[in-house]
Amino acid sequence: MTEVIDVYINGGFRKSEGTETIPVTNPATQEVLIEAPFVTMGEIDEAVAAAKTAFLEWRLVPSSERVRYMMNYQLLLKEHHDEIAEILAKETGKTFADAKGDVWRGIEVVEQACNIPSMMMGETSENVARGIDTYSLIQPLGVCVGITPFNFPAMIPLWMFPMAVACGNTFVLKPSEQDPMTPNKLIELFYEAGFPKDLVQLVHGGKEQVNALITHQDTRTISFVGSVAVGQHVYRLGTDHLKRVQCMAGAKNHMIIMPDADKAQVISALVGSSVGAAGQRCMAISVAVFVGDAQYWIPEVREAMSKVRPGAWDDEDAGYGPQISAAAKQRILGFIDAGKKEGAVCELDGSDCRVDGLPDGNFVGPTLFSDVTTDMSIYKEEIFGPVLVAVNADNLEEAIVIINDNPYGNGTSIFTASGGAARKFQSEIEVGQVGINIPIPVPLPFFSFTGWKNSFYGDQHAYGKQAVRFYTETKTITARWFSTESSEPVASNMTIELK
Repeated sequence: MTEVIDVYINGGFRKSEGTETIPVTNPATQEVLIEAPFVTMGEIDEAVAAAKTAFLEWRLVPSSERVRYMMNYQLLLKEHHDEIAEILAKETGKTFADAKGDVWRGIEVVEQACNIPSMMMGETSENVARGIDTYSLIQPLGVCVGITPFNFPAMIPLWMFPMAVACGNTFVLKPSEQDPMTPNKLIELFYEAGFPKDLVQLVHGGKEQVNALITHQDTRTISFVGSVAVGQHVYRLGTDHLKRVQCMAGAKNHMIIMPDADKAQVISALVGSSVGAAGQRCMAISVAVFVGDAQYWIPEVREAMSKVRPGAWDDEDAGYGPQISAAAKQRILGFIDAGKKEGAVCELDGSDCRVDGLPDGNFVGPTLFSDVTTDMSIYKEEIFGPVLVAVNADNLEEAIVIINDNPYGNGTSIFTASGGAARKFQSEIEVGQVGINIPIPVPLPFFSFTGWKNSFYGDQHAYGKQAVRFYTETKTITARWFSTESSEPVASNMTIELK
């Protein structure tokens, strides 16, 4: 019988009382690694109650002391970096190098959480009226919830609970049921770092468990990363229940290639950003907009993409791994078939991909379409696979219109040698994260992850300064003190003669 992975509820790791489970498989082999449980509604209540109780004491711990715990945690994450990455690679199929990057980007956010005392400083204005001062306090909210996806099982949970906890909150994490082993390891190390019990609860499950956490009367905030459809559901349900919600959702990221760009840099960037991580990242480049004569580079892009092959996580020559599930693979194959039927030119077809020794893997080869128009499904829909579509534009103005007309606004980039073109692009483009000669412009943690349009629902974004605002509330105090001798305000009552 396959082992069922633990949950962390009310003081420690244990087996869930839930009887329903889902198999967690290695997507390269279909080997069942472990079973993930669907926790009961009673366990949801117990987890939230334990987090609520822990909050009463944790909120009083000085921020400098909270940071010392966080420093211990980031050190443990670094010491176990390769171990976490191997767990992650086996359950997601990512190459080991890609898995290590996933873990490291999460560690960077934990390091940023160590700066929380300065990020939670309020403001003071002395003598706003005679003898009266006004100042603000930044205070934690209570029990926060995180719902995270399969594609970054280390980085995205680490976007959330370290910042929330550093601010003085407690947290309930519900990771993807498709790869729960990595989040479990993160929480194991969290408590090994010395944090008091119950600050972070870890539960597993599906839609029912997510809905219960969102609607629970004692949860205050909801952080979500995932698809557009689920993100819209989470946002509507959360706001209907008067919760503070941030939802990072889908994407269709475009790269503009100007004819004055460095061709070798463009081709290298396009290949890595489109098929890397099997295309299973919300910041992948999935649309290349070739401006003017740059469209004649497509054959060289095809040649470069054809040299990339997928493989197992421990294959050092593999460019990327399998799709997360057989269903995900079939969805991608459906889009490739639709693109052919809609009239796009399939320059490179990865539908019939075979990897030696892994006949059951969920592999899709690099795929390139040219002559794509904006009314085709392969342009309009997020494919979430190693599929790049090429669109042509006569000039930069037309390319910008194409991107701005797209309903998504997660990330975009331009490759050019022109400072004027780059400045026009960054000023006029309606996308939250912009790269100039950088294909995937994910900001470092001292900035925030700032998707726009249908790529984000909410007001405050993930990590950085906006995360602090999301996980805290501002209290403004207006104070007046009187002299104990005269019961008059301490400040002078002198008046200034206006001349």
